[in-house]
Amino acid sequence: MKPHVVAAVFARGGSKGIPRKNMRLLAGKPLLAYAIEVGQASKLVDRVIVSTDDQEIAGAARLYGAEVPFIRPSNLAQDASPEWLAWRHAIQMLETGGQGTKIDVLVSIPPTAPLRSVEDVDACIRKLLESNCDVVITVTPAERNPYFNMVIMENDRARLAIPAKRPYVRRQDAPPVYNVTTVAYAARPEFVMTGDSLFEGDVRGVVVPTERALDIDTELDLEFAQFLLKERA
Repeated sequence: MKPHVVAAVFARGGSKGIPRKNMRLLAGKPLLAYAIEVGQASKLVDRVIVSTDDQEIAGAARLYGAEVPFIRPSNLAQDASPEWLAWRHAIQMLETGGQGTKIDVLVSIPPTAPLRSVEDVDACIRKLLESNCDVVITVTPAERNPYFNMVIMENDRARLAIPAKRPYVRRQDAPPVYNVTTVAYAARPEFVMTGDSLFEGDVRGVVVPTERALDIDTELDLEFAQFLLKERA
C-alpha cells in the first residue's frame, strides 16, 4: 500500500527580518506559491496543505491550489514559537481533528527556500521511506569548518571552535561539515508527536546544491533570488 505523504507549508503572518515575508513577491509570485507548487509537482505527495494563522496567507494558499484545512492558533505562530509545535498541531488536526487521515510522512516545505527543486523534496521522502530513521533534513557543504577556520572569542582571545587532537593544516583534511538548509524536512509523524526536538531522533541528510538552498531572510536575499531566477530563464 502506498504511504500517505502530506506536504505541509508552515507560513505564519509575522516576520521580523522581512515584514510579511511569506507574501513577498518573487518574479511576480509570493514566496508561499513556490513551496506549494513544488509540493504539487511531487508524484510522491498525496496532499499539500498550508498551516497559517493569517487569513491573507490562507487565501493566497487556496488561490495556488493548496488546502487550508485549519487555521493555526496564534500562540503557535509567534516569533518565539517552535515550529516543531506547529508540526504537531498539523498532525493532530489532520489525524484526529475531524480529518481522520493517517499520515505516514509529513514533509515540511518552508516558503523561504523558493529555488529548491521537486527532486530535493522527493529525495527526502524516499530516504525516509527506505530507512528506519525518524527525520531527513537537507544540507549543503559548509564553506567554513569549526575544526579549521571557525573560532570562539573569549576575553579577546581566539580559539578553534572545535579543537582537534592534531592540527589540520588544510581545510580539506578536517572532517567535512554541512549547513542545515530550509529546503525540506521529511519526518515520521509518530516521532514528531513523541520527540521534543529534531536532533533527538535518528536524523539523516540529503545534500543539495548551494544554489537551490538560498534561504530568504533579508532584502538582499530576495534580490539574489531574483537574479538567480533570471539566470535560470
